[in-house]
Amino acid sequence: MNNKTYKININGRELVIEISDLAEQANGSVLIRYGDTMVLTTCVMSNKERENIDFFPLTVDYEERYYAAGKILGARFIRRESRPTDEAILTARLIDRTIRPRFPKELKRDVQVVNTCLSWDGENDPDILGLLGTSIALSISDIPWNGPIVGLRIGKIDEKFVLNPNYEQREKSDLDFVLSGVRENGEILINMIEAEAEEAQEKTILDAVAFINPHFQELLDFQKKIVQETGKEKINLEPAEKDAELETEIKEFLKDKLEKAMYQSEKKERMDGVDQVKEELCYFIEGKYPGMGKIKYTKDFFEKEINYLIHKNILEKEKRPDGRKLDQVRDIKAEAGKLPRTHGSGLFIRGQTKALSILTLGPPSDHKLLEGMEIMGKKRFMHHYNFPPYSVGEVRPMRGPGRRDIGHGMLAEKALLPLIPGFDEFPYTIRIVSEMLSSNGSTSMASVCSSSLALMDAGVPIKRPAAGIAIGLIRGNSKYKILTDIQGPEDHHGDMDFKVAGTKKGITAIQMDIKIDGINEEIIKAALTQAKKCREDILDKIEKVLPGPRKELSPWAPRIYTIQIKPEKIREVIGAGGKVINEIIDECQVSIDIEDDGKIFIAAEKEEAAQKAITWIKNITREVKVGETFQGKVKRIMNFGAFVEILPGQEGMVHISQLSRERVNKVEDVVKIGDIVPVEVISIDEQGRINLRVKSK
Repeated sequence: MNNKTYKININGRELVIEISDLAEQANGSVLIRYGDTMVLTTCVMSNKERENIDFFPLTVDYEERYYAAGKILGARFIRRESRPTDEAILTARLIDRTIRPRFPKELKRDVQVVNTCLSWDGENDPDILGLLGTSIALSISDIPWNGPIVGLRIGKIDEKFVLNPNYEQREKSDLDFVLSGVRENGEILINMIEAEAEEAQEKTILDAVAFINPHFQELLDFQKKIVQETGKEKINLEPAEKDAELETEIKEFLKDKLEKAMYQSEKKERMDGVDQVKEELCYFIEGKYPGMGKIKYTKDFFEKEINYLIHKNILEKEKRPDGRKLDQVRDIKAEAGKLPRTHGSGLFIRGQTKALSILTLGPPSDHKLLEGMEIMGKKRFMHHYNFPPYSVGEVRPMRGPGRRDIGHGMLAEKALLPLIPGFDEFPYTIRIVSEMLSSNGSTSMASVCSSSLALMDAGVPIKRPAAGIAIGLIRGNSKYKILTDIQGPEDHHGDMDFKVAGTKKGITAIQMDIKIDGINEEIIKAALTQAKKCREDILDKIEKVLPGPRKELSPWAPRIYTIQIKPEKIREVIGAGGKVINEIIDECQVSIDIEDDGKIFIAAEKEEAAQKAITWIKNITREVKVGETFQGKVKRIMNFGAFVEILPGQEGMVHISQLSRERVNKVEDVVKIGDIVPVEVISIDEQGRINLRVKSK
């Protein structure tokens, strides 16, 4: 086996690239290692083009393997990996968004990139390795791709930036910033950003971008050396033949028809108008060139004309499809408490984008269990995003959340997580579901706004509400225009989707992807500045609906009460085989969670039920004192005396000599099982055993 190894030092750790024929039938493959974390990246391109498609068929997969972490996991009767975890899907999306703009627009062959984590050391995250591995594998392959790209993670600890922080450093960091980019004409261009922060200032984000400069060039030169020494010659794509005569006829037919159809404020009217023009155009061309196969070319050119029209009108006239100014946000409406029986709800409307978020509170035991290659633990705050077909006026099967749903849901979750109260302050499990009722751009940012309303409506004591906005870009030659609150055609035909979420205090999440080579710091700064202004305006409107969290929880939400007992008393509350705790749960209609430190959480819909359970537990764990008297129930009779229950789960023994002042020959002569008798505690021995005597009347 032929191996070639390359090494570079990043943040005191060695990044090792091994080029070999391990996956020799792939178009390109690389084994990348950082510490003891190792990822195999492969890329394959099919030999034939897909016919009659108007998109580039790229698939990016990130495969977690339990063996990489030395674990045997999975469902008990399967014990193997099944569907990808949310974390794996997010990593795959991150890589996809980075590499997709670098492929030729005319490429219609299937391309698949697979990143498989073979070894994981618990210290170094495989996601950046997958990103770099993908860049190198595509660059050295014969697949047409304009690379390499550089991907880096930045943390911030004690006001200092850290390059590619490990897990321990990321726990201490108040910034988790992943970005990728290229260098064009001596300038670094950023083409993907994924960030979460503890209400960071815009300047912090810009400083983080500037921080990468020396490391960026070093990694870029490192990759170029590998490509130069091991890269294959790229496959030449047959350029599509240009039909100048047909294009002229299409332009002549369209004239101002397309502009009239495109530039309407209502999405449905606009889409119907554009579809009608497209249908009329195809009918005209097919009638003029019957059976000559010119419809595919016509449809492709029609899309190019829309793209050209949008770019031209915005760059030259600052004219947007719905007539708004470049920095104008669509009309906003908000409402809280729309649903009567839920624990919290919020409706946020921005133009024709409508998001309804519903919040549910549960006891600690409702948490989500995390079991994966990298993550083991519990999750008490969840945000889920649903994008049903009716939200865009379509009919399609509904088969559970797709990658987009998971990605958008997690973006909003990251934006809200820094604002969620700690477990000690608010010991609930929190789940928010955002239903997209109508979509016309930036539903993920709308879900941040509606979720903030739902949280406050539910009475969750969040630090402050968050909002989000999507900023777009139209670029042509040396000119560019920043667009605020992009909608359908500006997202589809525009050059950037820059989502920024946060509070009035700072940024909590960013996600950016583009369709061009990349953007410089000047554009990033302009986008962040405009996003801040819009975010603050939206938050003003949210705060008019609800200035802060409600003082009381919904009457339909469970109440959680906390009591503290000594850890050694836990087994008494649980009882043999869980007998005692199950009896309390069934009798009081509550749920009970017990922590190892003796903290007990009782959740109930009615306060009386919770107080009954609390009293029961307190009686079980109460420490009896000598001299106290009780009305006890005789539970067992022995030859030498009777055992009497004085508190739930606590028994004491009355010796036969203490049953009466008179001599007793037989215990049953004085008491029987089930009798209620007045008893007094006369002593407690070193083992905690309670001795009683029956009090005389």
